[in-house]
Amino acid sequence: TQYSFKEVFGTLVAQKELFDVVAKPLVEDLIRGKNGLLFTYGVTGSGKTHTMTGSPGDGGLLPRCLAMIFNSIGPFQAKRFVFKLDDKNGVDVQSEVDALLERQRREALPVPKTPAGKRQLDPEFADMIDVQDRRRAEEVDEDNVYGVFVSYIEIYNNYIYDLLEEAPFESIKPKWNSCNTPVRNGDFVPPQSKILREDQNHNMYVTGCTEVEVKSTEEAFEVFWRAGQKKRRIANTQLNRESSRSHSVFIIKLAQAPLDADGDNVLQGKEQITLSQLSLVDLAGSERTNRTKAEGNRLREAGNINQSLMTLRMCIEVLRENQLYGTNKMVPYRDSKLTHLFKNYFDGEGKVRMIVCVNPKAEDYEESLQVMRFAEMTQEVEVARPVDRPLCGLSPGRRLRNQEFREELSRKLELRGGPIGAEPEEQSAAELFFQSFPPLPSCELLDINDDQTLPKLIEALEQRHKMRQMLAEEFAKNVLALKTTLQEFDSSVTSKENYIQGKLAEKEKTITTQKTELDRLEKKIKTLEYKIEILEKTATIYEEDKRNLQQELASRSQELQRQASDKRRLEARLQGMVTETSLKWEKECERRVAAKQLEMQNKLWVKDEKLKQLKAIVTEPRAERPERPSRERDREKPLPRSVSPSPAPSAPAAPLRPRRSRSAGERWVDHRPPSHVPTETLLQPRVPRAVTVDAPSERALARCHRYLLTHQELASDGEIRTKLIK
Repeated sequence: TQYSFKEVFGTLVAQKELFDVVAKPLVEDLIRGKNGLLFTYGVTGSGKTHTMTGSPGDGGLLPRCLAMIFNSIGPFQAKRFVFKLDDKNGVDVQSEVDALLERQRREALPVPKTPAGKRQLDPEFADMIDVQDRRRAEEVDEDNVYGVFVSYIEIYNNYIYDLLEEAPFESIKPKWNSCNTPVRNGDFVPPQSKILREDQNHNMYVTGCTEVEVKSTEEAFEVFWRAGQKKRRIANTQLNRESSRSHSVFIIKLAQAPLDADGDNVLQGKEQITLSQLSLVDLAGSERTNRTKAEGNRLREAGNINQSLMTLRMCIEVLRENQLYGTNKMVPYRDSKLTHLFKNYFDGEGKVRMIVCVNPKAEDYEESLQVMRFAEMTQEVEVARPVDRPLCGLSPGRRLRNQEFREELSRKLELRGGPIGAEPEEQSAAELFFQSFPPLPSCELLDINDDQTLPKLIEALEQRHKMRQMLAEEFAKNVLALKTTLQEFDSSVTSKENYIQGKLAEKEKTITTQKTELDRLEKKIKTLEYKIEILEKTATIYEEDKRNLQQELASRSQELQRQASDKRRLEARLQGMVTETSLKWEKECERRVAAKQLEMQNKLWVKDEKLKQLKAIVTEPRAERPERPSRERDREKPLPRSVSPSPAPSAPAAPLRPRRSRSAGERWVDHRPPSHVPTETLLQPRVPRAVTVDAPSERALARCHRYLLTHQELASDGEIRTKLIK
């Protein structure tokens, strides 16, 4: 099995090298005003916490990130409480006076939460901070002031807890008595879980979370170690003696705001503040309960850990599927507090990095494969680039110019004999006044004959008196000059005020005229709006009438089309009936003509035969004519014919001969089905020597020589058509 990653580090890699590749770009983006998220992911006991915090003498990613931040913004930090976080994931800017009052109020508290003075570091974590590490971010804006805030939370059993929240006693670790059993503490108040909310910029944050302003790497790491790391939930399992039972999130917020045009004070506009954050997440390790043999609370903790990691995997899979196939499936961020908290990062608000920790042990082989498969899949997810912050529009180099001005002012004060090494605005006028006088000599008299102390004191007092007179004269001159300047300024202000008053009067007249015009236009607008409303109502009525007429037209068109269709069908039916009737009568006429022709032909045949017989009788002697048998005489007699004429012959009939007909002695089978209906028409068929049956039997067919079938069917005109099939 093979998996591909951007970087692979061996077991002997140093924390410094890992930081340069993974975390340093995130810190640089943080200072540029962009968000960042760093995960450590892997099975339990693979070294995630060690990668994040490090060990004595070799600090991890977290202390190195803090060191790089303060190395970069150290000279440009704002004074404490200039930036003040609100409870809606925003930040406000206070003036220097408000910040000073806030500092004095905090210092007056009996136990300050974040003391400003440097203290000796705790040897437990002092070696984790490398004071020699001087990494700095490039492109730091020197015309901005910066403030750093840190917070530390954990997600335990899908609940969020604030690790920096002050709680009585040990809020996380249980109490045990001498019998090694837990003891219920009646005064103990359990920590309250926090909830997630969304700010006005659609970023997720933890409400009521403690955020501490820090001014140095040591102070920030001390807050992390003392206040948070010792409260984190850990437990001894079969796979790890200090197994993390929760996901810990250390959040570094960096607030920055530009200086004003003089480079002295911070701009008070809230829209000029840029707030970015870097989240360092130490995920709890995924573990299988059949290996840890967990029971009770440990089993519940393991289930919640695996469930949150599974939700993280599902979110990544849905994001990957949406990007690959162009679908729009909903990402299940809300199924877990972990994914819900970092929803904005997955949606594109910042850069996301993941460090996969792998333990090269045979027992962790299958779980490590699952971890690496998931980590490889996350590389296919692309997030949108965050939008760069807007520029303030002021010229760069403001801080440098202000610093040069202060240095030049200090140099001039030094040349004039003023105070050195102190800012002029930080010393009062009384201090400057007293520093300008020569010091008084000692006034202590130890000997009655001492004649030097008093003369020296008198001389010093006289010098002070002369200096006081000089200062009084200088002060009078300055007062006169200031008075003259104020009078000139007053006259100038008066003239400017008169000019401004005139301009204001003109503007007021213009405003009055414009108001009158505005009132007229408003009345005109109201009139036009009323007309427009009437026209709209009229147009609505016309549109309604138009729709009704169109509907009526459509219905009538459909009715006309239906009538035309019925007419065409009726015409076609009538045409068919006319054609059928014409054919019927043509056939009937032809049949009648043929019958009449046959009848006349038979009559002619009979007459011709009689004439021939008469001629024979006349021409032959009587004695020579033999007597014909009676049967022949009977045969010569005309046979009675049926009403229906015989069909017309296709050839002229031959003269009758005195011979016996071939069919004279034949019998017919007249087959009429049971459904036969008597027609009672004028022309009826007559069949001699016929046996009428409704179902011919074998005996009847054997006795007869001919077969006749009478078939009836319904014609198109509704009449019964009879067919004789011989």
